[in-house]
Amino acid sequence: MNPDTFHQIREIAADILSIDAENLTADSAPETLDAWDSVQHLNLILAVEQRFDLEFDPEEIDMMKTIGAIACMVDRKQGRVSA
Repeated sequence: MNPDTFHQIREIAADILSIDAENLTADSAPETLDAWDSVQHLNLILAVEQRFDLEFDPEEIDMMKTIGAIACMVDRKQGRVSA
């Protein structure tokens, strides 16, 4: 994953989840963060879509279960990583 993309996703997630960005890693997930519930997940996805001017389909959203997976999907949608 692109480090810049990861950093931006981490900052968005920290804002949505109201936690310190330094506490988020690529492996951070709903199972590891109490603040990350289904509603916050949708808020996070919507914020990422808005920030990067992207639209994710339901199958893609289903695969976006960690901060790192979200960053990788953004890279893929922007053509930075092959599918």
